[in-house]
Amino acid sequence: MTVLDDRIEMAESGDELTLDMMFEWLERMPVPEGYKAEIVGGHIFMTPQRDTHWDIIADIYDQLRTKYPRKRVKSDVRMDYPGRLNGFASDIVALAEGAQKDAKGLWRHEDVEFVAEVISKDTASNDYGPKKDTYAAAGVPVYLIVDPYAGEWHLHTLPQDGKYHSSVSFGFGVDIDLTDTPVGLVLKTDDFPRD
Repeated sequence: MTVLDDRIEMAESGDELTLDMMFEWLERMPVPEGYKAEIVGGHIFMTPQRDTHWDIIADIYDQLRTKYPRKRVKSDVRMDYPGRLNGFASDIVALAEGAQKDAKGLWRHEDVEFVAEVISKDTASNDYGPKKDTYAAAGVPVYLIVDPYAGEWHLHTLPQDGKYHSSVSFGFGVDIDLTDTPVGLVLKTDDFPRD
């Protein structure tokens, strides 16, 4: 059966579209090697993973590992968030101690302490827009956007009432001070590569 057949069958049955249905379709689609797929507001996005992208993710991962055990740091793992059809595969997620999976076997967004997204040109508007809003609505304490094209980072903290109330931005080379957040450490950005 094709995705089109699935959609026609779903439309005829009157069933409501769900994240699980959409991810099942993705599993059957020929997603090219080296691409990441996620669902933002019911729209499927596939972005290529670049060396620069991966190098920044690996750098953040290594630094988070000084505090977080390996099993509490995730990359490109599906997590469902509040709002209509938000199934993100964030670049880096750090989970709180005692984090648990939900009944579907997915990590719960309520246990997320930190998210970092390294932007891609074609999907940057998601990271700065609907994903930022969704992370704030979910109460994610720390959301970091890293932009290798501009060579800068954007930190969002203090989520309340569906938005972040503190934002700060600096260029690569300036430390990201997370000591007053649940993360409790400083991230170095000196080695973040630029595109």
